[in-house]
Amino acid sequence: MRRETLSDAEIEAGQEQKPNSDPARSSLRSWIRDLILSVFVSIFIIVFLYQPVRVEGTSMLPMLEDQDRLFINKIAYRVGEIHRGDVVVFLYPRDHEKSYIKRVIALPGDQLRIDHGCVYVNGSQISEVYVPARYADDRSLPTTIIPERHYFLMGDHRSISSDSREFGSVDRGLIYGKAAFVYWPVDQVGVVH
Repeated sequence: MRRETLSDAEIEAGQEQKPNSDPARSSLRSWIRDLILSVFVSIFIIVFLYQPVRVEGTSMLPMLEDQDRLFINKIAYRVGEIHRGDVVVFLYPRDHEKSYIKRVIALPGDQLRIDHGCVYVNGSQISEVYVPARYADDRSLPTTIIPERHYFLMGDHRSISSDSREFGSVDRGLIYGKAAFVYWPVDQVGVVH
C-alpha cells in the first residue's frame, strides 16, 4: 500500500477560508445561550432547592411579619430530619391549595400537653423565647401523643394563630420546606431561627 503525501502548497490550497463571523451574531448567540442556561438553573433551584415565598398574616410575629419575603429550603427535609423549633412551610391539612408557616413544637411519638399557654413536651416545659409575653395566650390542651410521621406545629403569635391546636398534628408528607432566609424588606433581612 502506497501512502500519498501532499505538499505544503496542496495542503494550503485544500484548506477553505472561513468567512469572518459576524460579531453581532456571535454576541447574540452567546447571550441566548446564557439566558437559556440561566433559566434552567433558576428552574432547578426553585423546583429542587430554594423557593421564594411571601408570608401572609401575623401568626409568626415577631419573627416574621405580614408580607415578608423569604426563601424556603426545599431539600432540607429530603435529606435531613425535622427538628423541634424549626420553622416549616406545609400544605394546610384541610385545604391543600393553601400553605401555612409555623414552628415545630412536638415530634412523632412525643407526649404533648398545654396548660394555660405553657407547653410541656415529654413531661418538661419547653423554653419558648420566641413567644413574647404580649403574644402568649392561656389556652390549654389535654395530654396527647403525636402520631408517627406527624408533627405538632404552632405559630409564635399564640393568641391569634390557627395551628395544630385547631387542626391537629400535621402529616410529614405535607411539610415541604424549612424557612431559611428573609430577603425582603431590607430591615428584616436575615436567617430564620
